[in-house]
Amino acid sequence: MALINICIELTCSVHFCNVEAMKNWSDYPILLAVTEVGSLTAAGKKLGMSQPTVGRRIRALEDHFKTPLLRREDGVLVPTRFGQSMLDHIRRMQDEASAIDRSSATLEDSLSGVVRLSATEGIGTAWLPGVIQRFREEHPDILIDLGIGFRDFNLAQREADIALRWESPGEQNSLIGRKVAKVSFGFYASSDYITENGQPTTLEEIGDHDGIMANIMDGKQLWLRDGDEVIYPPKRVTFQTNSIWAFGEALEHGYGIGMESLCGRDTHRRKDLQRILPDITPTEDLYLVAHQDLRRSTRIRAVFDFLVKAFKQDQEYFRTGGRSAFDYESSKGPASKTGRLLDAAE
Repeated sequence: MALINICIELTCSVHFCNVEAMKNWSDYPILLAVTEVGSLTAAGKKLGMSQPTVGRRIRALEDHFKTPLLRREDGVLVPTRFGQSMLDHIRRMQDEASAIDRSSATLEDSLSGVVRLSATEGIGTAWLPGVIQRFREEHPDILIDLGIGFRDFNLAQREADIALRWESPGEQNSLIGRKVAKVSFGFYASSDYITENGQPTTLEEIGDHDGIMANIMDGKQLWLRDGDEVIYPPKRVTFQTNSIWAFGEALEHGYGIGMESLCGRDTHRRKDLQRILPDITPTEDLYLVAHQDLRRSTRIRAVFDFLVKAFKQDQEYFRTGGRSAFDYESSKGPASKTGRLLDAAE
């Protein structure tokens, strides 16, 4: 009833309380997407539509309301005053629709179906596949759909059911967050780079070297920081990326010094990398997060609880590096076949 009431409120407030208004229902998320990314082209990419289609749908809304909904400001599309009023209603409608979706999920009492899990690239590609494989041995009818990204997926709108987030659980309401790991990091460089440029022996000396920056922790640069401020920055940034794989390649090719987790795949599989200032080991907290409504779903709770146990078992891996209990080689041992590895974490 809440969603219906909001729909009525919206349609009445803009003087079109009639069945014709419902024809525009599917256009509202398009308007929302345009205002979030600032252009028709970017909104089209986000929604899987062509730029002309997005423009045509926005014009149809403007024709219906007989007033502009968007204006251009400094090259970016922003809502007009009326457009902003519409967006406020649209977001409320979206929240109510998501609440209905979450409510239906809590009624599912089955260990089957899809669970959407989001994570950043490093942990999502180097660690989670092994964990998910172990989970499948116990729950073969649950499919974990792993989404890799560097933004916070909106759990209230079910962009994901469970998320791994750095530093904090996030600011969305009604989230359940649990700190599952304290991940250690260190400075690395290739042997060729050190031979050519020398090896720094203090943090101050790192400032005399080239650096590689990775924006892989919810958009923040991966470097030594004091709060949000980067400290002891390199003299120049020679390579910057949002991909941990490209970052590893840049390290190996000698672009400069970079910071990576001690448990990172590159630090173990790229033999040419050398640890710099091994006594400097900053850490970042990693949280497992779910919406409190979705946490009551049987299959989502099964995934959440399994991940909590997996992190607990692999604390040493995240703290000091080395081999994970869920590496492929480790998983070939007899313990994995009996499913007893996780018992040690309980």
